[in-house]
Amino acid sequence: MKNKGVFLVMLAAIFWGVSGVIGDILIDKEWSPFIISFYRGAIGLLFFLAWFLLRFKNNWIVSKPLYIWSLLAGVGVAGNFTFYFLSIQASSVPVAATLMYTAPVFVLIASFLLRMERSTWFKWGSIGGVLLGIILLTGAYNPDSISVSYEGVLTGLAAGLSYALFIFGFKKASLYGKPPIILTIAFLSFCLVLFIFTDNNQAAAVLTSSDIGWFLLLGLVGAGLSFILYVIGIRLTAASTASMVAMVEPVTASLLGVLLLGDHLGIIQVLGMVVILSTITLLSVKQSS
Repeated sequence: MKNKGVFLVMLAAIFWGVSGVIGDILIDKEWSPFIISFYRGAIGLLFFLAWFLLRFKNNWIVSKPLYIWSLLAGVGVAGNFTFYFLSIQASSVPVAATLMYTAPVFVLIASFLLRMERSTWFKWGSIGGVLLGIILLTGAYNPDSISVSYEGVLTGLAAGLSYALFIFGFKKASLYGKPPIILTIAFLSFCLVLFIFTDNNQAAAVLTSSDIGWFLLLGLVGAGLSFILYVIGIRLTAASTASMVAMVEPVTASLLGVLLLGDHLGIIQVLGMVVILSTITLLSVKQSS
């Protein structure tokens, strides 16, 4: 049973890694990151709605806190998807995927500010390790020849911050309801938020475009199927194990970006990625324990 959980989490992480590559392909075809994010979430919503309706009586619950936290989770995932694709547009898939996984550090800093966690040398060392990795990854140690644009760095970190908001909202909502209703409400709010920032003409053009297949695939692997697999998988395995296995996403995105999209990473950038992902994995395992 435990191995099944690990497999499902790993499969979800691989799907998320693939979604970054699909997003980059669509960006190269001159689709807006907002349009790409909107369709990724909207197609995912159809899956969550079907999952919710399959066992409507068991999933339905009337709870104000559930709705509030689920809506907050939806805002978080809307920001995560959008800033992730904006970061890909401004930098590359490997850089964007790695910066997005700084989310646990944002959670940790917020916990310090809200006095929800005790400050320790290990935790501050983890924050310092991630900052060192970011400096190496982006080339910030030499401002005259920085390897990643400031826009790429800021949007990548914003994707991580938004991811942290989604995790926080989802965990809080889980205290009041089950994943099917939480994800349905979250992605409904996701669609409403992004609809405001989406060009209606371009959104309509997707439906008759030759790229519709890419959008459908993105929604399938990047939201609908992957989130369901992850939620089921994380129930069957330890949180610390799931945290380590989830690192398959940035590794998958980076490898595919280099092999299929021609993204180039220098030795120091690779070292930066290793420092970030190793630190985040160690922090997540320690926090879960």
